[in-house]
Amino acid sequence: MAVDPDHVLRSAAALLTRKSTATMDEVAKAAGISRATLHRHFAGRDALVRALETLCIAECKAALDAARLDEGTASEAVRRLVGAAEPAAGLLAFLYTENQLFEGEEQNAGWSLIDDRISALFRRGQLSGEFRIDLTPAWLTEALYGLIASGAWMVRSGKGAPKDFQHMIVELLLGGALRREES
Repeated sequence: MAVDPDHVLRSAAALLTRKSTATMDEVAKAAGISRATLHRHFAGRDALVRALETLCIAECKAALDAARLDEGTASEAVRRLVGAAEPAAGLLAFLYTENQLFEGEEQNAGWSLIDDRISALFRRGQLSGEFRIDLTPAWLTEALYGLIASGAWMVRSGKGAPKDFQHMIVELLLGGALRREES
């Protein structure tokens, strides 16, 4: 019986977003395969996490495309982006805590491309006068990642309703990012 690597990755993602400390045995069981079969596809946890990173980057790129970042106001684009990113939020939350992804000089170039697109959105909002200029686009980008991860954790733990995911993230982010008229 052939093993579908996409099924294995999505099963691993579903498990690890609920239980980040799951063992390779638990991942194999969730995917409906043996541990030996899992190890034939992923030599160990690090290889599995790297494959999940690639999956998450692809899902984030798809969310960026779906959000149409260049259309409408920057605030509207941020709202669309958070909504489009929601399906990948759990995986992003898991990866956000995986330190091995950020060790050394070799960060996956896919993250840089995503960072650049999101930072450009925040820069556009600053240039249009929507967003504060004292917060760098890089800072706002990292804040967005952190809020998406936190939103995923809140929903997963039952402390937040799924229907509130987009609203809570956008309102907190933009409530702190909107430019205020000085008195």
